[in-house]
Amino acid sequence: MTKVGIIVGSLRKESVTRKLAENVAELFPSEYETEFIDIGNLPMYNEDIDTEAGAPPEYDEFRSKLDEVEAVLFATPEYNRSMSGAMKNALDVGSRPYGESKWDGKPAMIMSQSPSNLSGFGANHHLRQSLVFLNMHPLQQPEVYIANSFDLIGDDGKINNEGTVEFLQSAVDAFVELVKKFK
Repeated sequence: MTKVGIIVGSLRKESVTRKLAENVAELFPSEYETEFIDIGNLPMYNEDIDTEAGAPPEYDEFRSKLDEVEAVLFATPEYNRSMSGAMKNALDVGSRPYGESKWDGKPAMIMSQSPSNLSGFGANHHLRQSLVFLNMHPLQQPEVYIANSFDLIGDDGKINNEGTVEFLQSAVDAFVELVKKFK
């Protein structure tokens, strides 16, 4: 069984980003297990509280969850043409202490969304830049930008556009192939 962690950059209870990620989680083949990894409880990264003597328990728990996954799906909204502060903080917490990054060498997929036509392009590329620096291996094609996202989720929480579901399935299929290369 291959385990894929899913990190959602929006902390809202009714987050469209989370709803899209929940739909995508269902598209993985049966031999893949997905797990949502919460980032909303992480204290802002501060090296003064992350020492050899100890770290906040939230840091330790988050890092342990990252140890358990072989790949990561990042689902991000766009905040001010970038990723959310919560997402950036999660990247920082997972990358420390120096030399012990939990991200190192893992395949990654980025899915960005926006209620506008820009589809989270800025967030997607800022996140991709960080992942490359962290020595992750982001899926190159297809790039996953979801525009007009608020119109895509029905009252039942499911994506209501078959073309979008088909596109997301093609992205998951490509990601699965990438993950296989790193096993």
